[in-house]
Amino acid sequence: MPPSRLAIAIGFFLSDIIIRTSMRVAVFASGGGSNFQAIVDAQKSGYAAIEVVLCVTNNAEAGVLQRAAREGIDSIVISSTSYSRAGEFARELLNALDECGIELIALAGYMKKIPAAIIQKFPGRILNIHPALLPEFGGKGMYGHHVHEAVLRSGTDRTGATVHVVDQGYDTGRIVLQREIPVLPDDTPETLAARVLDVEHQLYPDAINMVLLNEFSS
Repeated sequence: MPPSRLAIAIGFFLSDIIIRTSMRVAVFASGGGSNFQAIVDAQKSGYAAIEVVLCVTNNAEAGVLQRAAREGIDSIVISSTSYSRAGEFARELLNALDECGIELIALAGYMKKIPAAIIQKFPGRILNIHPALLPEFGGKGMYGHHVHEAVLRSGTDRTGATVHVVDQGYDTGRIVLQREIPVLPDDTPETLAARVLDVEHQLYPDAINMVLLNEFSS
């Protein structure tokens, strides 16, 4: 039986709701931006109902800027070191986010602490990805190769990645999603980092979907 006119109309209506309610996302990154790309790819494939509209970086040489340009996504370079007062930096950043109608922030290798004013503006709507199974191997100074070196020194047989909500501490916000992988006997910091990064690329879109679908309560 062919669909009724009412069913077709409802289908168009629901599709329009999905399109109009795609969450507007800003991705913050300081480096090459492979997690930025994973998030954008999840949008392009329809896996995540998001619209990445802004790339924010503190590093004018960051590779993520090239990725954003290729994807036609606006980007800004803004660093707290350019401002004499921390409050001025936070205000400029908030203005940029407001102008783009940002609803969710995803930190993807962003190497700066988020100002308290930004966290207060986006409660439960700032996510970060960490290359270990928090609360293990987290905290100030635990990023990149420092994490993987610490994992190997510890002798643990497992590691992984964590997406968590950002609060005013270092890696202390509530956990959204984690994924575990084994530490192999012949792992080096470089091989471990590469395998964890592969996990991150899968994990971040999944975690964003959990937030979008209200399967996680911050």
